[in-house]
Amino acid sequence: MINLDLNPTIVSVGSLDIGWHGIMMFLGTCTGVGVTLWLARKVGIKDEITFSAALWAVIFGFIGARVTNVIDNWAEYYSHNPGKILAVQEGGLGWYGCLIGGTLAVAVYSRIAKFSLGRFADAAAPGIFAGLSIGRIGCTLNGDAIGAETSLPWGLAYTNPAAVVPYQLLGVPTHPSPVYEILWNVVMLVILWRLWKRLTPDGSLFLVSLVLYGVGRFIISWSRAEDLVWGGPLHQSHVISIGIVLFGVVMLIVRKTRLVKRETGPPAELAPSG
Repeated sequence: MINLDLNPTIVSVGSLDIGWHGIMMFLGTCTGVGVTLWLARKVGIKDEITFSAALWAVIFGFIGARVTNVIDNWAEYYSHNPGKILAVQEGGLGWYGCLIGGTLAVAVYSRIAKFSLGRFADAAAPGIFAGLSIGRIGCTLNGDAIGAETSLPWGLAYTNPAAVVPYQLLGVPTHPSPVYEILWNVVMLVILWRLWKRLTPDGSLFLVSLVLYGVGRFIISWSRAEDLVWGGPLHQSHVISIGIVLFGVVMLIVRKTRLVKRETGPPAELAPSG
């Protein structure tokens, strides 16, 4: 068992708490934007497009992340602590909400600015999951996204009373679920890097990243301390993971089929007889 006695708050300035989660989120966001900027340049996307799209993604991704977390924990926590809804420095951001909110925002912006959404999404895919890996370090340090109880030797026990963990799990060895996700993201990044600019049509790499992440998250969610939905046996993240994987697979098939039809062209008409 590994004991972690770490206060999630690094320093307090008045009523503002600066914590590990916020710092890692900031570093993860900077890393994601930096990697996306670098790859976007390689495919001819202007820097101003990348910065503007990143701003849209960050703003609406953040909103989506918080909204999904509040909805998911409304009955047992936020309905009794409405003042904590805006206390984002304490953690409590749903990654799937961030992904969906950010993706939809960039899709809308691509229509406004008239740039290739698929090409930009492929450039953004490695950056998204590199940034997420850094953000998950913050989750590991403050107890956000805590795992279920375990007797495994690498079980992580949060012993600091200020840790963002359910009181019944304080000091209890749990699965280091965010660490599992970081490791899976590293595997994903290796795969995405090898597939970079090898898939057609544009947007395929992003869709592959959704499928890979959805599969990994589905498995990792069994180790998470999450509530069951619809009476079990699945967690909310299981259900969303299934939806993400199905969406990615279907879109890959549809887009590949359309590409093949465009490349082969319509069937030649039969020459008139006689």
